Amino acid sequence: MIKRLISDVLASMGIYQRRDDQVYGVLAEFPNPGALYEAVEQTRLAGFKRFDAHSPFPIHGMDKAFGLGNSIVGYFTIIGGVTGLAAGTLLQWWTGSVDYPLNISGKPFFAVEPSVPVMFELTILFAALTAVGSMFALNGLPRPYNPLFYSKNFLRATDDGFFLHIAANDARFDLEKTQSFLKRIGGAKVEVIRDSGESDV
Repeated sequence: MIKRLISDVLASMGIYQRRDDQVYGVLAEFPNPGALYEAVEQTRLAGFKRFDAHSPFPIHGMDKAFGLGNSIVGYFTIIGGVTGLAAGTLLQWWTGSVDYPLNISGKPFFAVEPSVPVMFELTILFAALTAVGSMFALNGLPRPYNPLFYSKNFLRATDDGFFLHIAANDARFDLEKTQSFLKRIGGAKVEVIRDSGESDV
């Protein structure tokens, strides 16, 4: 009921196109963090690109198992910081030299020294906002609807469950072969996740 309401609202806004009863992917549970780590590594080596691991806590070295490089969030952050510095410098120059110039003891209308606090604060503000915004954008957040949420077994991902999900839009995805692959690498309770929020065991 709630899932249908959310999908109806998002569909009406053009954010989400409902694909009822279409396969979203395959979800498998693993017994412990080490098994999940190995499964992620084997999934990557098997050529899958669109897959994700879910764990109640961070697993050391998981980024290596995924084959991930350095995040590009830092590049966006430096761009935001430089933009903030430029905005702070422009603001101080405009207000001191153009918009409201004051002759104070013959001092220059614009000087770097008294402008440092404003320039520093805007640099930090723009960098922080850009870092958070780019992190959300690159992770596809916020995302109020995800078919994985309707797997009852997946609820344990925040408690004591370790899960690997391979998405159906992966180029190498084949329903039967993917299920067999997950079972072969130690996956238990392999589920077919459907876009309608239902799952077949």
